[in-house]
Amino acid sequence: MAEAMLEAEGLRAGYGPAEILFGVSLRLARGEVAALMGRNGAGKSTTLKAIMGLIPPRAGRVRFAGRDIAGLPPFRIARLGLGYVPEDRRIFTDLTVAENLEVGRRPAEGRDAWTPERLFEVFPNLASMRHRRAAAMSGGEQQMLAIARTLMGNPEAVLLDEPSEGLAPVILELMADAVLRMKREGIAVLLSEQNFDFAAAVADRAYVIERGEIRYDGSMAALEADPALRAQHLSL
Repeated sequence: MAEAMLEAEGLRAGYGPAEILFGVSLRLARGEVAALMGRNGAGKSTTLKAIMGLIPPRAGRVRFAGRDIAGLPPFRIARLGLGYVPEDRRIFTDLTVAENLEVGRRPAEGRDAWTPERLFEVFPNLASMRHRRAAAMSGGEQQMLAIARTLMGNPEAVLLDEPSEGLAPVILELMADAVLRMKREGIAVLLSEQNFDFAAAVADRAYVIERGEIRYDGSMAALEADPALRAQHLSL
């Protein structure tokens, strides 16, 4: 089995007195795409936030690139090379596309650096908008910009929270292409996702979370081939 780039073991976390995660364990190898799937409220976004340090884990271990990161502040985790694209994108709407990308720029270590020109190849829609303020972009365009800005930090792994939510089919296709490009570049990607077709198009591995516990850990192909399992854990 390939060495894990990102690993969570026995992760417990929550908000105030409410515990949301009950011993979540998952792993992500370099260049692997894994989908964390589940119904609304199952704990997908909480898992990503706990890994990223936005919610301090109450128990368990998180390792990234061989280093324990549980309890570190998010900015330090980001500097270690773990990128995060939240569900609400959090781009700077008063800045242009080009300015948003510059905000995310960090030097590359041991790999070809992402540049605006390389990113415009991945997200061609952004190329013609480089001088447009982000406030004047559609939701799908803002989602592409949020991912592009994260890649400007030259991460080793990226957490994507619901990247396909609310996107038109043509933008979904561009988003899938972008995730597969990250995979080819050796970037590990963990995405929380409810759109099964999108997840099946990009992911190697699937985790299904239900009520804060992992109920399935295996290949995406096996989950795709088991409609009974999908109906048990993923249907509304």
